Amino acid sequence: MDTATIIGHLDAEISKLQQAKALLAGTDGRKGPGRPKASGAISKPVAIKPTKRVMSAAGKKKIALAQKARWAKVRKAAKNAENTGKTEEKIVKPTVATASAKPSKSR
Repeated sequence: MDTATIIGHLDAEISKLQQAKALLAGTDGRKGPGRPKASGAISKPVAIKPTKRVMSAAGKKKIALAQKARWAKVRKAAKNAENTGKTEEKIVKPTVATASAKPSKSR
């Protein structure tokens, strides 16, 4: 065997050992910070179209009945207020300016 073939076999063996070392170490041989450069084997990510949410007919019916019950409650309260003659008055709390404008009692 001549020295050129021996060196070729040694280089092949060294590259195999380096690959085995990289697999065992958990690295792919790249060093340094930053994002790895793209290779031909890695394809670009494909945007996934989000699926549209669909509500079942039973769910729609349940929501519709609940909303009808809410509106019936509002109408019933309005009707009761109309029949009793009471109107809801908004309570106005005195502010600091109106409270200080009132005359204080002096002794």
